[in-house]
Amino acid sequence: MLESPESTTARAALLTTTQWQARALTHVERVQRWTRSRRERRSRRETHPVYDFLFTYYSYSGGKLESWHPDPHELLVDSAEARERFNGPVYEATDGGIRRNASTLTSAERKTLEHVRHILSATRDRPANFGCYGIHEGAMIYGGHDVRHAEIAPLRLPQAQVDAFVESRPVACSHFDAFRFFAPAAQPMNRVALEWSTRHEAEQPGCIHANMDLYRWAYTSMPWIGSDLLWDCFELAVELRVLDMQAGPYDLRALGFEPVCVEAVEGRDQYQRRQREMSARASVLRARLIDTVGAILDSRAE
Repeated sequence: MLESPESTTARAALLTTTQWQARALTHVERVQRWTRSRRERRSRRETHPVYDFLFTYYSYSGGKLESWHPDPHELLVDSAEARERFNGPVYEATDGGIRRNASTLTSAERKTLEHVRHILSATRDRPANFGCYGIHEGAMIYGGHDVRHAEIAPLRLPQAQVDAFVESRPVACSHFDAFRFFAPAAQPMNRVALEWSTRHEAEQPGCIHANMDLYRWAYTSMPWIGSDLLWDCFELAVELRVLDMQAGPYDLRALGFEPVCVEAVEGRDQYQRRQREMSARASVLRARLIDTVGAILDSRAE
């Protein structure tokens, strides 16, 4: 049962106008480190092979990412400023405070949140695999197929060496959205059978793409989960994307990224160590998302 406005207000954090405006300003400043440079590149018709992925593969706009929302347990003191920015149907003003109103969720919105919770919980409960070593990027350009960043960054290995490395290792990609970009000749090498209709059934918590996708599930759950959790997922996604591309076949040193040479034992050790570290961080964020989305779904209006 959703508590009454009186009991909720009594125990929830209550932010004054000055407090939430300061939080919103801090949020937009940290987000604009990424969105401003993205907009500047777009104005020059330039792309960044590492960072633009966070704004092209993921569909959440920079403007939405910049927009601040309080944490689920936080209420705002009722004011003209708060009413202008936080209004219906998501927010309601009651008893001197402004809070979210989960009873306004449509059946479609509730179904989406249920889908998010299911994917997150199922991924959490599967055993983690840390033996992929980022080979998927090599598999995508296997045989010279679709070398996407060739105009921005050259290959750091000859094509023949990329192909030989892919052929020499077990290819065990569990993420469909990486696998679907494999070169046709590389797809049969994958040890995991992946199809669109069952794409989420192979997701596991060691996968850097599944952990990057925490950002997707966070923004899919907005504005209900709040901007702090969304930002934490975005920050981790950036770090995972950097590792993803450092281990790939492109030479990104001109952009400030030293390669993680997974074709060598030392590089594979480095990749796996960082993969494990970020998987542990992702597990914490996944648990927070599951709990937060679950609380929204489990609430009922009196």
